[in-house]
Amino acid sequence: MNFDFDAVVDRSGTDSVKWAKYAGDIIPLWVADMDFAAPPPVIGALRQRIDHGVFGYNQPTRSQIDAATGYVARKFDWAIDPEWLVWLPGLVSALNVACRAVGADGDAVFTATPIYPPFLSAPKFSGRRVASVPLVRDSAGWLWDFAAADAVLKTSQAKLFLLCHPHNPTGRVWNEDELWQIAALAEKHNLVVCSDEIHNDLILSPSRRHRLFATLSPELAARTITLMAPSKTFNIPGLGCAFAIIPDADLRRCFRHAMHGIVPHVNALGMVATEAALTLCDDWHAALLDYLRGNLRAVERAVASAAGLDMRPVEATYLAWIDAREFAADAGIENPARWFEQHGLGLSDGADFGAPGFVRLNFGTRRALLDEALARLSRAISP
Repeated sequence: MNFDFDAVVDRSGTDSVKWAKYAGDIIPLWVADMDFAAPPPVIGALRQRIDHGVFGYNQPTRSQIDAATGYVARKFDWAIDPEWLVWLPGLVSALNVACRAVGADGDAVFTATPIYPPFLSAPKFSGRRVASVPLVRDSAGWLWDFAAADAVLKTSQAKLFLLCHPHNPTGRVWNEDELWQIAALAEKHNLVVCSDEIHNDLILSPSRRHRLFATLSPELAARTITLMAPSKTFNIPGLGCAFAIIPDADLRRCFRHAMHGIVPHVNALGMVATEAALTLCDDWHAALLDYLRGNLRAVERAVASAAGLDMRPVEATYLAWIDAREFAADAGIENPARWFEQHGLGLSDGADFGAPGFVRLNFGTRRALLDEALARLSRAISP
């Protein structure tokens, strides 16, 4: 089946947060939702559910639970007990719940920057401190400084490790050796690991595969909260459905307790969309990855030809993490993101990720619009 990712879907004037941010002629490539219509099986399943006409209080059905467990088994060869699943209205709420569920007021939550902004805000909202180290770069890409992480963890009083895998915003897929080193830190410092693996199905590099952190060993699974959702891969974030996999009964009990009275149940349409996405959309997903790889090549060419800009290889996600510090310094510009906005291109500000001077570009859009955005990028840095 052919899927038309070049189709124009006009999101202006709709309820889109992404497209409502800017007035005037600014192409929005900031927040991580794509501009593609959801897969046809998802739309079909939603129509069927809507035609039923009754939208009372819902609970996960057996087929919806089987969709999640079957997806994890099929994609990652991990047989999970349905009892391990905790359904959630989104990954951000899950990060906040994890911070409340592990440790006590004043404890630290450990992560590494740059990082998806809720990793930095969730601990503070929960009465915790943020302890972090910066990721480092070599010519091949972004890396952990494990010695620095160990040094921070020795004195941080951290109880929780927030891991992003694949990593947002750098696009790294942590390899098995890196995951084992993260595991060693977690065991040495007795940390619960909350692993956000929402981008697990957006692997663009042919040389990379995604390994769920919790599948390294049963002992690690017992100290891990694995977070997943179909929202990024199948472009249904507005339907609000995610799930945590928590094998350890005590940890799962603490997580559920932290949800009580705060986190709502997942709505019926989100559950229906999730079941269809995880069971009926493999062809659409394969076509999407091919399209995104083409978009990534266009971004790589544009950045490589742009003086003062740099980016390391993107192995996963539809997000390009661009270093604009050299350009900004040479041009005397304080805020690159604001500068690009003034030139008709809306990007995420790296300061929100703990890395001022960087910008994040969402290339999950139709090729013609991306080409125009990259032309604006080039004009914005032209002397």
